[in-house]
Amino acid sequence: MQRELRSVRPRHDDPELPDDITSQDLDRIARNELKTLSKDNAEAVGRHLAMAARVIDEDPELAHRHVLSAARRAGRIAVVRESLAITAYATGDFALALRELRTYRRISGSNDQLALMVDSERGVGRPDRALELGRSVERASLPASVQVALAIAMSGARLDLGETEAALSELEIPQLDPKTAFSYSAELFAAYAEVLGELGRDDEAELWNERAERADAAVSGVTDFDETMEILEIDEEEPDDTDDDDATDVSDEEFADDADDSTDEAEHDAQASPRA
Repeated sequence: MQRELRSVRPRHDDPELPDDITSQDLDRIARNELKTLSKDNAEAVGRHLAMAARVIDEDPELAHRHVLSAARRAGRIAVVRESLAITAYATGDFALALRELRTYRRISGSNDQLALMVDSERGVGRPDRALELGRSVERASLPASVQVALAIAMSGARLDLGETEAALSELEIPQLDPKTAFSYSAELFAAYAEVLGELGRDDEAELWNERAERADAAVSGVTDFDETMEILEIDEEEPDDTDDDDATDVSDEEFADDADDSTDEAEHDAQASPRA
């Protein structure tokens, strides 16, 4: 009977990995976390995480399978549980995402994925609990990018509850500055425009959508942009002739012709995808 039972147990077949994927494709922080594993295991886990990062936008189900393979080998590593949560969220499995995010938070002690936790609570139909979770952490203790992501998630929870005015207030944070574009600004401006539209304030919504487009274009024009290294200024007035190595000036009427291409090399921590 035992032999028969063994014969029908499901096998965990790992998805194939292309030869050009290595653990070196991960960022330094993720690679450091894997150093607690044996060399061979660290390489295998790293390759699956790197592959997940490569395909998550085009094929989130495949990305999730790769992270599951990593999790079977290194379930106690924070970046693995974080990646599992992110791919689960991408596939619409919000309950699993929430469970894995709680585990990641417990292992790492980090609140950097708080916004994804709030959104996962929304995904399982608990906007009230999402708001409670979002208020449980002091906003000032979070990095600016996390504050922005959290504000957008909280605004979404307010919309779920039909509290449109409150949804707008959630987005009125210091980072909602039309004169300055960081890597997170376009998403924040667009979310603000969306809520303005829900309130019937169409002219203001159009203005903020335009600002979102300009912010996105400004940031996208800088190679290897890192929000801690680059600041792109958006002035309401005509741009002056003063050059700034870390800034690009544009008006509300037109884009600047050129953006400064010089940036410091920096490694990226993904907010909505596994580190790679």
